[in-house]
Amino acid sequence: MGQIIKNIITGKEIIKADPVDSGVLFDGGVMITETDKAGIITYANKKFRDMTGYTKEELIGSPHNINRHPDMPKAAFKLMWDALKKGDYFEGYVKNMRRDGQYYYVIVWVKPKYDESGNLTGYIAGRKIPDDEGMNKALAWYKELKADEDAQ
Repeated sequence: MGQIIKNIITGKEIIKADPVDSGVLFDGGVMITETDKAGIITYANKKFRDMTGYTKEELIGSPHNINRHPDMPKAAFKLMWDALKKGDYFEGYVKNMRRDGQYYYVIVWVKPKYDESGNLTGYIAGRKIPDDEGMNKALAWYKELKADEDAQ
């Protein structure tokens, strides 16, 4: 059985599927999400919902790691959060997981979002189609990082 994700708005528990060794091609388009400062989804556009297989009601109020693939090392997300906490823009290759357990690859960009007074309110993220060479390099590096994590 997969990991349980709790939606803080509805209180419902969402059981993530176990990963399957089957991928879905991200065909591009506009796939956007927004989160609060803690990484809880506050907005997910239709393209993101269609790609991940989750409904709007499941996504809004859930942690963004709802679509995290278990092959992704924690160190990759630490790099992202380190950049964001400094107020920087982050871009990186990611293997994500759909509701049905299939994976998809993207280049994600994430940037801080501020209110009119300059206070951090959350983050906005978009996705691009990854190039094969860059994605393959990232996957090889992630495999090494994951092996190190699993060995500890």
